[in-house]
Amino acid sequence: MTEKKLLLATTNQGKIKEIKKMLKGLGLRIESLAEHPELGTVQETGRTFAENSRKKSLFYSLKYPGLVLAEDSGLEVEALYGKPGVFSARFSGPKSTDEKNIKKLLSLLAGLPPKKRRAQFVCVASLAKNGKIIRQFRGKVRGIILSLPKGKNGFGYDPIFYYPRFRRTFAQLTPSEKNSVSHRGKAFKKLRQFLETRSRR
Repeated sequence: MTEKKLLLATTNQGKIKEIKKMLKGLGLRIESLAEHPELGTVQETGRTFAENSRKKSLFYSLKYPGLVLAEDSGLEVEALYGKPGVFSARFSGPKSTDEKNIKKLLSLLAGLPPKKRRAQFVCVASLAKNGKIIRQFRGKVRGIILSLPKGKNGFGYDPIFYYPRFRRTFAQLTPSEKNSVSHRGKAFKKLRQFLETRSRR
């Protein structure tokens, strides 16, 4: 059955690793764009995470024989009126890296006290098949942007995203700890429940 296959519409190895762990045990053959360069690329021109997620999932679902899962996620900083938002991965320019993005963000927030450094991670995941959206799943988590990176785990802005409940940054958490509270973890928990229910029908 083609539905036993699921394509993760991303080449981000950090995301692929996290998502595969969260969907483990569902009996799905999970692949990613890293394994399917022939499927091409789609420009993320949406103004919201939901628009980008939807666009990517629909694009690849017309080319892939199975379910397609595309997510768009990023960081929204209160003091920057929601930036970097959908530009999180390319915040520092065309040749962005995690380090460059963090450096730019910290320079923009320099001198601000903790209460002015509130932020949230947001994730929207879209599940599609044959050019149709089946369902969208959302998740978000609030935290504070530190002035210096801490921790070696995770990726992206994790080293400067401090989660008050655990008193650590996302980069200081174990993968299991992060997935239990993160924006992506919340969205994919809903997705997993949906897929489990769907498989029992």
